[in-house]
Amino acid sequence: MSYLINRRDLDFLLYELLDAERLCRLPQFAQHDRATFEQVIETAEQLAESQFLTHAAEADQHEPHFDGSAVSMLPQVKTALDAFIAAGFLSAAFPVEDGGLGLPYTITAAANALFTAANAGTAGYPFLTAAAANLLRVHGSDTQKLRYMRPMLAGRFFGTMCLSEPQAGSSLADIRTRAIPQADGSYHLVGNKMWISGGEHELSDNIVHLVLARIEGAPAGTKGISLFIVPKFRLDANGDPAARNGVRLAGLNHKMGFRGTTNCALNFGETEPAIGELVGRANEGLACMFHMMNEARIGVGTGATMMGYAGYRYSLDYAKTRLQGRLASNKDPASKPVAIIQHSDVRRMLLAQKSYVEGALALCLYGATLVDELEAAEQESDKESLRLLLDILTPIIKAWPSEWCLEANKLAIQILGGYGYTRDYPVERLYRDNRLNPIHEGTNGIQALDLLGRKVTMKNGAAFRLLLTTMQSTVKAAGATPELAEYAGALAAAITLAANTTQTLAGAALKGQVDLFLANAAHYLEMLGGIVIAWMWLRQAQVAQLALAGAAGTDMDFYQGKLSACRYFFRYELPKCEGHAKLLMQLDDTTLTIPEGSF
Repeated sequence: MSYLINRRDLDFLLYELLDAERLCRLPQFAQHDRATFEQVIETAEQLAESQFLTHAAEADQHEPHFDGSAVSMLPQVKTALDAFIAAGFLSAAFPVEDGGLGLPYTITAAANALFTAANAGTAGYPFLTAAAANLLRVHGSDTQKLRYMRPMLAGRFFGTMCLSEPQAGSSLADIRTRAIPQADGSYHLVGNKMWISGGEHELSDNIVHLVLARIEGAPAGTKGISLFIVPKFRLDANGDPAARNGVRLAGLNHKMGFRGTTNCALNFGETEPAIGELVGRANEGLACMFHMMNEARIGVGTGATMMGYAGYRYSLDYAKTRLQGRLASNKDPASKPVAIIQHSDVRRMLLAQKSYVEGALALCLYGATLVDELEAAEQESDKESLRLLLDILTPIIKAWPSEWCLEANKLAIQILGGYGYTRDYPVERLYRDNRLNPIHEGTNGIQALDLLGRKVTMKNGAAFRLLLTTMQSTVKAAGATPELAEYAGALAAAITLAANTTQTLAGAALKGQVDLFLANAAHYLEMLGGIVIAWMWLRQAQVAQLALAGAAGTDMDFYQGKLSACRYFFRYELPKCEGHAKLLMQLDDTTLTIPEGSF
């Protein structure tokens, strides 16, 4: 069995649930068909298993080293990345005219997910590069696209995003990096950046840093932030790397997971000028960067899902083969031990993992289809609806999988028992790698504030209403199937609960009680996220129930598995949303009012 994913499940999600083939009817994807999509995913799986998975444990144990002048790492990392680039995956989602393969984001997201499941540390370099290149595709000048984006898509240059600073962390309003205008139109950047993934290495000819900074005299707060290209090496007239720029590695951060990806503290303009180019317009850098960050947040959610998925696959295989104990009804000590998958508590943990990772993957891929549809939409009304739905779902796509697929990793360790806590099996590494995902690209707490404080309330609640309406349409359709009526009714009740809870919270906001309104935003995200995942499960159950009549053999087991996981989620997980709603509607102020000295 594959330890990365159940390919039958991926095919189900792409073709039976989301009908990815319909994307081929869009003009920009008309040259592709399902055979192309399947070949891309098959190639990705083979490459992930042969080039990425094979050095995952070794890269974790022997993380990159900085000797004061250069960063060194396992040679297998570059070998794997060269193979990834040669196969066209770095540029796969970009238009053909930009040097890409013109594949839908949905398909490339599915393919890239396999690399993350195999080796998150090595996969981090090209994924950041693709996101940075896509930002330049949208916001860069023609010259910047030619000199920076094209070499990035060819794999000659890699990219980063430089937001956080040592003193500011996630509070971008407080960044201090300065951009000093020069007579030739360039800028000299002076400052420090922290937690920069891929910030220094020898894997490519150049590193293109996308840096947030303030032009001297800019307004305070986020309204005064601009975006700059600051390459490791400046380019000559031919676009080739030349003189070293003034961005230097101050040191590597040593992490509990994601050890294969260099994580850097960078100094800009400390001893020599760090020369940068403005991207887009001055003081609009955060809006440009959010284009990259939103894509990155979908990527984080998908990556978190796949690390949880890989852990589930390892623990499932272990549970099927590990003989231990006997069923409670068997009192004969001389009888043979049974595989632990026969124990109900192990089945509970496996079902929980299955419900988390397969539900989360459905959501992440659904979000990817929204990206494709938004890119292709021609009518402004369609664009607006897709944009609203994607906006409100993005914080959930980032945060819910990174919380609950991490829980899946924890359950995988529990199933393996003492072995799960050792390096004999990869589940402990997957847990450590996945623990980063609730933190980076905006912590889950920030996602909760974004969801409740911005996305739910924007445009007088238009996105929130659209999400509820979209889920209600599924409830109506599923309710007509007797086998799904229980779940449709439960989701309908949960949607009503979410609406009432949101109305109560909005009342506090209207009274000016903003801190109280947002005090328990994390519980709001968990409530609404759980409801959205239940929606994903009801959609999967609709497809599975319909297909069950004509299924046989392994397909019969597969569809029954979908229905069982749906049943589990609705009976064990969705009811937790009621507790969150009750707390939220009480407008509880415990976290606001406890005196600091009382902790």
